[in-house]
Amino acid sequence: MVFATGDTHGNFLRFHAENFPEQENMTKSDYVIICGDFGGVWDGSKKEQQTLDWLESLPFTVLFVSGNHENFDLLKRLPVEEWHGGKVQFIRPHVIHLLRGQVFEIEGYTFFTMGGASSHDIEDGILNPHAEDFEEQYWFMRRMRCRFRVDHRTWWKEELPSDEEYAEAQNNLERIGWAVDYIITHCAPNRVVKKLNPDYTFDRLTTFLETVRRKAKFHYWLFAHYHDNKNIEERYVLLWEQIVQII
Repeated sequence: MVFATGDTHGNFLRFHAENFPEQENMTKSDYVIICGDFGGVWDGSKKEQQTLDWLESLPFTVLFVSGNHENFDLLKRLPVEEWHGGKVQFIRPHVIHLLRGQVFEIEGYTFFTMGGASSHDIEDGILNPHAEDFEEQYWFMRRMRCRFRVDHRTWWKEELPSDEEYAEAQNNLERIGWAVDYIITHCAPNRVVKKLNPDYTFDRLTTFLETVRRKAKFHYWLFAHYHDNKNIEERYVLLWEQIVQII
């Protein structure tokens, strides 16, 4: 079985048995995919390590693509390995980061993964923690209730893919003839973004995903980021706290 869900942000209460009773019949050969903003690799604390150990103890395997709220400094320290035809990082043996631009074969189905998204809560700026007046800026912006983040502490430029990741994504899609069963992303392609909210803006990633949407043949596209649960045009599935079975 393969299930999917949306942003967890380091809070995995939805995976407790009383909230996800389906796991009673699952094994490590069954999967739950988190569509970005996993948030389980954030500060490296003892509590976080205990939480990751708890995820490893669950009867199923946890997979995730990156969102925009991940600690990319910690993630990039992990080795890259091959798994089911694509590149991954093992957080634990059964807690696995599916890297961007990859194609995986799981349970006889193909999955294209392209994590990442633009943060929408940074309109008041990104603070440099090494600036001489950082503390002054930080507390001023907190008092003013500004929407900001701190570079390499709560925000990373790696929230959006690199040129190399876009190139690898395109090469892998060309290799499979732009035909895949499932597409797993954090944000959505332009057309879907506009249907969600006409005021939302596009960026390089949503525009790249729009190209994928137009060229690729696929059954379903699952994504998160926008904190809602709904279907758009049947094939585009926005997930947040809901857990849905897809295979």
